[in-house]
Amino acid sequence: MTVDGPFGLSMRDQALEADVQVGLAAVEEGLFEATKSDVPFITGAAQHLVRAGGKRFRPLLVMLGAQFGDPHAPGVVPSAVVVELTHLATLYHDDVMDEADVRRGVPSANAHWNNSVAVLTGDFLFARASHILADLGPEAVRIQAGAFERLVTGQILETAGPRQGQDPVDHYLEVLSGKTGSLIAVAGRFGAMMAGADERVLTILTQYGERIGIAFQLADDVLDIASDSRESGKTPGTDLREGVPTLPVLHLRAQAAAGGSPEDLALCALLDGDLTDDARHAEALAGVRAHPALAQARKDSLRYADDARETLGPLPDGPAKSALAALCDAVVHRAG
Repeated sequence: MTVDGPFGLSMRDQALEADVQVGLAAVEEGLFEATKSDVPFITGAAQHLVRAGGKRFRPLLVMLGAQFGDPHAPGVVPSAVVVELTHLATLYHDDVMDEADVRRGVPSANAHWNNSVAVLTGDFLFARASHILADLGPEAVRIQAGAFERLVTGQILETAGPRQGQDPVDHYLEVLSGKTGSLIAVAGRFGAMMAGADERVLTILTQYGERIGIAFQLADDVLDIASDSRESGKTPGTDLREGVPTLPVLHLRAQAAAGGSPEDLALCALLDGDLTDDARHAEALAGVRAHPALAQARKDSLRYADDARETLGPLPDGPAKSALAALCDAVVHRAG
């Protein structure tokens, strides 16, 4: 029997499904507990995105990774809370940088309050994550610190842009490896590590997390162009409006530079212009939606998901391995 699990994932084992659901419920409780403050205003701001929901993709990976050891080990749920708190903190900061108005179907913190509140709330969540992490041991602290460094480095690289002579697509994938892949890799590693799995399993799940993390973000790139706000939970074309060069746009520019049609060149010129104007933004969004570059970005997302699936090969067969393989399909097929 196939059970519809979290993230639209189909799990074929009811015992695994039940175990994961119990774990995710405990994570949810842990998130609310970790975001409480003696100051009611801080509690409201810190729980703003927690209450908005979300896919809880990273905690899901922690729960699945833990299946290769003792899934009920005491560090599993707290490590999932740490990873999700870190992710939530980056969302508060990202929305300030992107000047986004909507996140997870609700007004972003910067739109609801202001940029200062959003940035400081993100800092508060980082602090709470660090407090929990300290109880998980020095190795966990070291792993999380390394991932956080990579995450910030990825953000800086995105802001700085490609180095002279660097292919923009290669630069973008380097950015994603840091900004997204690093923390998702930690999620898989923490689950197995806290459950007492051997080092070989930890290495495999770290590599898997990195690759599926990139596939996840590439699928989000496609969703930013192809979906409406009801599907994605944020304003369509946000990255487009802010001039963030996501993969569909990078493919479009590459095709235009390699002798594209007059229509390609005109669309690139439109993207280079002022997209704060709603009419120009809508025209640009429609143009990228209709361009073959969007289909190419979908193919790239599928390729990374396939790589992630292949990484799982040496793991012992069982429900958890099957669920991780199915997650590769669930991630990319969100993007249609």
